[in-house]
Amino acid sequence: MDLIPRLPINNWTDIGINYLQLRFGTSFDSLSNFLKSMIISLQDVLLFMPPALLITLIALLGWKFANKKVALFSIIGMYLIYNVGLWDATMQTLAMVIGSVAICIMLGVPLGILSAKKETAHRIISPILDFMQTLPAFVYLLPAVTFFGLGVVPAVIATLIFAMPPVIRLTDLGIRQVPEELVELGKSFGSTFYQMLFKIELPLARPTIMAGINQCIMLSLSMVVISAMIGAKGLGGEVWRSIQRMEIGTGFEAGLAIVVIAMILDRITQSFGKSNE
Repeated sequence: MDLIPRLPINNWTDIGINYLQLRFGTSFDSLSNFLKSMIISLQDVLLFMPPALLITLIALLGWKFANKKVALFSIIGMYLIYNVGLWDATMQTLAMVIGSVAICIMLGVPLGILSAKKETAHRIISPILDFMQTLPAFVYLLPAVTFFGLGVVPAVIATLIFAMPPVIRLTDLGIRQVPEELVELGKSFGSTFYQMLFKIELPLARPTIMAGINQCIMLSLSMVVISAMIGAKGLGGEVWRSIQRMEIGTGFEAGLAIVVIAMILDRITQSFGKSNE
């Protein structure tokens, strides 16, 4: 016989979700429409561009910001994706990743700055990030589907929860690692808060911040297959369909395409974090 009654956490959760749906249902619909239109617009832009042009642009980015090997790998890898008939699915996945990472940066970097500057904010944000990072990814799908239905929008929301913590944590870390001597020097010359932030702290913290963004991109891509379970299309949808039909070869092609995209984005974003010589 239990000495302590069972805590009805499941009932409390259901009550909370029902309240949020009734109280903020219109806001959730507006957010859903905004995110859906953003992702669809990105998909339309990527699909409108001729594959040869987009492959060339990606190769040029790889050459400019990384090296010739990355440019050559981009050409071969992207052509392979086109050759096996996964171009449209890849563009859908790329649009979702770009949209998710952009939102993660817009929200994560300011929160990281706030966490670094205000100890109270740091004490509040850190446990939330611990919760976001340790909660199994599949659990994110439940409230996302409840509030936003099936499709690309709940996939983006789940990706945001899963991929944003590294951006916040490493922005916080990067700013805290700025040498105190440089901070004091800036203050002694009468620098304002924003001058200190944008001319001293953020430039010096750039390698660490970019490492967080790089991790964010990789985590976003890792959510691609999981997101396919709630109606998101793209390469994850191809993998999920292959699992259901036991088409091992088709699933391997889609998985290989995800790896190619991940490697290209990883190499290019890594180069952004290198300090100027």
